[in-house]
Formats: sequence, C-alpha cells, structure tokens
Amino acid sequence: MIIDIAKFRQAIAQFDALNGKDPNIEVFEGKEYAKEVLYAQRMSDSLLAFEPNASEVLQLAARCQHLCRWEIARSEYPTGRVGYNQWRNSLKKLHAQKAKDVLKGIGYADDKIERVQFLVLKKQLKKDVETQTLEDVICLVFLAFYFAKFATKHTEEKVIDILRKTWRKMSEQGQAAALELPLSEEAKVLVGKALGV
Repeated sequence: MIIDIAKFRQAIAQFDALNGKDPNIEVFEGKEYAKEVLYAQRMSDSLLAFEPNASEVLQLAARCQHLCRWEIARSEYPTGRVGYNQWRNSLKKLHAQKAKDVLKGIGYADDKIERVQFLVLKKQLKKDVETQTLEDVICLVFLAFYFAKFATKHTEEKVIDILRKTWRKMSEQGQAAALELPLSEEAKVLVGKALGV
C-alpha cells in the first residue's frame, strides 16, 4: 500500500513539525498540544478507523488537511457566508501549496503530489471516492471532537443547520459511522432534531 515507508514517515514528521508552530494550544486528556497537531493526529486515526485500507496519498491528505491553518485568520475576510467561503477557499489553497512544498522537498513524484493536492482541495466531492472518504473523515472528526464545544457557542437553530449541512456532505457509510459515535446525550438530541429522528 505505502510504497516508500521512509518517505511517508518523513512527510508526516514534516507536516507535524509545521503544525507544531501553531500558537493555539488545546488541552486533551491533561496534555497540551498545538491545536493543528492534535487535529492532524485525529484525522489520521479516524481515517484508519473508517478506512483501514486508505491509500498513501489519502493518508497524506488527511494529515495535512489543516496544514498551517492559523496563518490565514477568519477576521481577514468579511463576515457572513460569502466571506466565510472566501476564507475556506484560501485555506484549501494554502494547505495544498504547503503540502506540495513538503512532498516535493522529500522527493515524492509529481503525480502523487498532484493527487494529494486534488484531495486537499476537495475536488469532485461525491464523485471521487477518496475525496468523499476524506470529507467523511473530516465530518466524523468534527462530530467526535469539536461539535459539543461548537454547540455551546451557537444557537440551537444554527447548530441544527450546520448538522444538516454536515450530513449532506457525507456518504451513506460516513453517516452510518457518525451514528455510531459515542456522542453526549445533548449532542444526540441535537442530531435527532437535525435528522428528524
């Protein structure tokens, strides 16, 4: 599956080193992490739990999905949906370029680099199997680790709207996996309202 394990490990280490510069700290189980290092580890772990046979490029894309995310602040873009989408698109391009720089420096072939970028840019969602798998894992990580805190900061109406949008992005397999997550009772109630169950 992974052609060159040494290159792969080097890429993961370099992604983590870059994310280790994140000034935002998150505490998990009593330990401090650079926020994007913890997110990247959760992405990798969740990907392999969801798709144990994930390809090398998909594993790389999952690990660098938020690479250096803090470098572009949400506040640099207008408030509202249009500004939010502009910010997200700028982030995807940043992650893809940073990933290319790392992989090129390690000596990955251009076709693999382009494929990682394709996935990070979320191209052909719902059509490309690996892009969809990556999106499923992103949604699963959000629901498992970030949703509860998100829900406390927003109105129930907004939370339910986000849940519905998240659900629509996922494949049937992703949705099934989401329903198996050990969510809090409060989160389960919100999911139930969002899905009408």
